[in-house]
Amino acid sequence: MTKITFIGAGSTVFAKNLMGDILSFPELQDVTLSLHDIDPERLRTSEIVARKTAAALGANPVIEATTDRRQALAGANYAISMFQVGGYKPSTVVDFEAPKKYGLRQTIADTLGIGGIMRGLRTIPVFLDMCRDMEELCPDVTFLQYVNPMAMNCWAISRATGIKTVGLCHSVQGTAGELARDIGVPLSDINYICAGINHMAFYLRFERKHGNGVEDLYPLIRQVLEEGRVPNGNRVRYEMFKRLGYFVTESSEHFAEYVPWFIKRDRPDLIEEFNIPLDEYIRRCEVQIEEWQGMRVALEDPDPDAVVRYERERIEARIAHLETIDPLRAAELRKRVAEYTAERKIRRSHEYGSYIIHSMETGEPGVIYGNVPNHGLIDNLPQGCCVEVPVLVDKNGLQPTKIGHLPPHLAALMQTNINVQSLVVEAALTGKREHIYHAAMLDPHTAAELSLDQIWNLVDDLIEAHGEWLPKYH
Repeated sequence: MTKITFIGAGSTVFAKNLMGDILSFPELQDVTLSLHDIDPERLRTSEIVARKTAAALGANPVIEATTDRRQALAGANYAISMFQVGGYKPSTVVDFEAPKKYGLRQTIADTLGIGGIMRGLRTIPVFLDMCRDMEELCPDVTFLQYVNPMAMNCWAISRATGIKTVGLCHSVQGTAGELARDIGVPLSDINYICAGINHMAFYLRFERKHGNGVEDLYPLIRQVLEEGRVPNGNRVRYEMFKRLGYFVTESSEHFAEYVPWFIKRDRPDLIEEFNIPLDEYIRRCEVQIEEWQGMRVALEDPDPDAVVRYERERIEARIAHLETIDPLRAAELRKRVAEYTAERKIRRSHEYGSYIIHSMETGEPGVIYGNVPNHGLIDNLPQGCCVEVPVLVDKNGLQPTKIGHLPPHLAALMQTNINVQSLVVEAALTGKREHIYHAAMLDPHTAAELSLDQIWNLVDDLIEAHGEWLPKYH
């Protein structure tokens, strides 16, 4: 029997979506779902949700829940990671508050920047310990990795372990859907090729069939700019499209902190012009914490409609808020909710995890976008770094697609992020503190704001503040 292990299953809503995706495939309805978390209360909620999800789909999986990670991993065919080391408090709060004392502001702080650096340093050691367990208990496992900082984590795993790993994100397919709505073309009609690094991949082609040929859809995206129809929350990405000629996959709030041009302490006009939500991740975490108890009650309620009612109330509240600040987005969201409700059929999320498992188990081929080592895939990025490319999946497993050369200016921009990733991985694998300072020095946003003395002092402050959540560096 196929065994799928969820590591960090206390991320209940995300786990619920993935379990629903998996069990919606008839061929996967009798798998074993092994749920692991270090928080027994959240784990209990996730086990209840797993059983309710299975019942709703008419599936009959074996469901087990344990706080023993080794027990959860033993004999696993697939493992899925979805955890956050250090949690919102203390670690995320530290990553935002310590830099603020130096005038360094962030939006998300989970991928690059000083916050991404520190998150990588406390997460990579946990992954390496986990992979050592896998090498002993399930050496042939396929590891589906959803944890940020994606590229740093996957790069370290590929360098230090033999576990087959692919990093999974929803930015490629998610942004394709956003662009489809912006240009008024059904997503089902669109074909694209995308490549780069996680959160900084670009659509090299974005097109649809037209008669006997192919229509390039980039001119329609340019019309969005020219006609002043750029969504308020997407001004950074459209600005980068104007400058680079290609559209990037990750959101504006993310991208703003990967480059030195948008968040500047002496330019508040830029924050307003590009609608940059400083401290956005802090706000999201606080909203999620505030909503969790209500969601938990709904998830544990024996009434199968309880979650639907709760989510409908949340969506209505969000639409009401949007109507006060962005009526067009509110109207679009209301239309999408109505269309979704009218369909009344099983719809899988756009996460790739279930499709990978289904393709590998059945042999039915599929294509996903995955984060994998650059072994001859992108010629003008460093070999061995973590790249995001199309990946064919079937009975033979994960087979990444060779892209060749990226446009040189895109590769150069990615290299500024890869420099930081490589030094964080080096620090995590060697335990050398000097690499942490150098990573922070080379970070585009940090370097644009702080002096060398400030950067080194900030790194010292962060290492001290994180305390037990970090290994000792020498």
